[in-house]
Amino acid sequence: MITAMSAVPPVSKTQRKKEMHELQSLGAELVELAESQIVALDIPDDLREAVLEAKRIKSHEAKRRQLQYIGRLMRDVEPAPIREQLDALVGHSAQEAARHRRLEALREKLLADDGALTAYGAEHAGADLQALRTLIRNARREQKEGKPPRAFRELFRLLKSIDAGTPI
Repeated sequence: MITAMSAVPPVSKTQRKKEMHELQSLGAELVELAESQIVALDIPDDLREAVLEAKRIKSHEAKRRQLQYIGRLMRDVEPAPIREQLDALVGHSAQEAARHRRLEALREKLLADDGALTAYGAEHAGADLQALRTLIRNARREQKEGKPPRAFRELFRLLKSIDAGTPI
């Protein structure tokens, strides 16, 4: 008597190879991170060591083999959480993009309206209002005189650090 096979069709060799290449490319993206970022990732220890070792390898062929090894190690882990962590670090996540747009809008609002700084100070008690006021004044002067936007960028960095909860 012939029994019915399971409802899940077998995965083709082409599909398996595609998945393995995707895992290997994810591993290559991990290798491109700074060592401090790699250490901070929530990944298995053997994978972390393999990625750190790949950063130290200079020989092209040895690095290629190490990346294949990383791809093989990645088969045993779930890639989605690693991808999310990587996107958050690199800044590709939707939340990170929305945060960036929100901070840019806040910067424009602060530059356009003096009352916005008072409202911002009321919401963020730990913010250094004097530093913000100085950067706003300098950014306005830069825009008026057509100078490079040094204070404009510094204002964004300060707003970003306050938003992250780590004032400079």
